[in-house]
Amino acid sequence: MSPGDEHEASGGYGGYGGSGQTRTRLPEDEYGGGRPRARSSSRSLVTVVGVVVVLIAAIAFANRGGDDSASPSGANGGAKPEAATTAATGTKPVQSGFARDEQGAQSAAANYAVALGSAEMFNKTKRDSILQAIITPSRTSQFEATLDKAYTPAFNKAVGLNEDGSTPSGYTFVSRTTPIGTKVTQGSADKATVEVWCSGLLGLAGDNSTNPVTSTWFTITMQLQWTDGDWKIVTHSQKAGPTPVPGDDRASSADEMAKAVEEYGGFTYAR
Repeated sequence: MSPGDEHEASGGYGGYGGSGQTRTRLPEDEYGGGRPRARSSSRSLVTVVGVVVVLIAAIAFANRGGDDSASPSGANGGAKPEAATTAATGTKPVQSGFARDEQGAQSAAANYAVALGSAEMFNKTKRDSILQAIITPSRTSQFEATLDKAYTPAFNKAVGLNEDGSTPSGYTFVSRTTPIGTKVTQGSADKATVEVWCSGLLGLAGDNSTNPVTSTWFTITMQLQWTDGDWKIVTHSQKAGPTPVPGDDRASSADEMAKAVEEYGGFTYAR
């Protein structure tokens, strides 16, 4: 579903003079990271698309800055956490866009992974907005066309949503991706190949849900190119794992999961 992963970058980043500090911006929530293990062909498709959603959300959060005034109220009458609540401490090394160095390339990749795996990817208007923000202009149309073919009414129903992508009444749709770590495998002044190891959540929280929220682990590989003063995605691919041994944690109830999603805001700055 995603373009071929063309590892064109080569060389190093010497000469950029990066700060060496490590931070990552995670916006709200071309393709997202792995989703819950497929139990059917439709679930496999969900896994692939889920990653895209995560990346897009990340970008949306980054572009929003710290403004989250439109967030609805959470449980117990309290307001949902605003962007500042989950923002990283300290001064952001990059106020607009990402630094033109190895750190900047890794930050961009981590944030894009979050955005592509977000729930916003299931909305045509929001999805296109995300792609236009993170995909290199020459590839944007191709990514939009590919995802339009994936996010069909049948696909939406397969993940538990209504055909138009909206969430059924009484349920909470969950689609989030969390970067665990990043590494640059190839890089030069204008190109970088970055791998992002992630965990993801996907499903519908609510009583009698036939698509309960499940977790998965995957690695996203992005080829980035420095375009118009920022890193943009040229190609994107993903693979399963590395996956840790499951713990003995008790699975939360549908109500607990829905409450957690409503009360815990997404990161606006993660690397």
